[in-house]
Amino acid sequence: MQPEQVIHKVIEVAKRAGAFIREQRKTFTPDKIEIKGLNDLVSYVDKTAEEIIVAALKSVVPEAGFTTEEKTINKTGERYNWIIDPLDGTTNFIHGLPVYSVSIALQEYDELILGVVYEINQDECFYAWKGSAAYLNGVEIKVSNTPTINKSLLATGFPYYDFNKQSAYIAVFTEFMKSCHGLRRLGSAAVDLAYTACGRFDGYYEYNLNAWDVAAGIVILRQAGGDAVNFKGGGECLNCRELLATNGKITREMLETIQKHF
Repeated sequence: MQPEQVIHKVIEVAKRAGAFIREQRKTFTPDKIEIKGLNDLVSYVDKTAEEIIVAALKSVVPEAGFTTEEKTINKTGERYNWIIDPLDGTTNFIHGLPVYSVSIALQEYDELILGVVYEINQDECFYAWKGSAAYLNGVEIKVSNTPTINKSLLATGFPYYDFNKQSAYIAVFTEFMKSCHGLRRLGSAAVDLAYTACGRFDGYYEYNLNAWDVAAGIVILRQAGGDAVNFKGGGECLNCRELLATNGKITREMLETIQKHF
């Protein structure tokens, strides 16, 4: 199986789930919210969207297993595994803030080989696969050429349930706030990565992340020419719960600030 042989099927699946989520938002009410943990929300929309995605992907790569946020399936593949966030930005969705996405990645052994992020409200589909360029709605995208932090627009995510590193996070946030054009917090890690891949952001950092939050975005960013590293600067950032994503030109500068505090 080659990723370029299945990418368009995966895009179709992401858009199908996105259409379901878009339609449900029209009638969604707060009484449909479930609480998974502190500030960790879910609804039938997340779970049903995941079921739609899983059912469709079973026929795309039949031998593949699944790692999913809502755990609607328990299957591990020997070679291939899908990594799925059916609704990245659930809190935004619940509150009617139009920034949320479907995120689907495919992993072969330990290597990410395909990623699709579908931002539902803007109808923007970002995608890439191993050896390809990165694309937005069929048009090739690349990271920005911004050379330094003082010319950059950065993105981050705020801690919402684990506050053990809050002081370090605030210290980093304060330094970047003083040294860049601005900091944004959209509420969807997948969108943050996609926006960094296409040059809207120059860098993005966050901790307390899960694999399904970032897997697809990492593929897209790297194929667009960007860096995705952990806070030590290493390339393993899928399962270490922390991520720095940049255009490749401000990586070292951002790491210097992060490493002073983390």
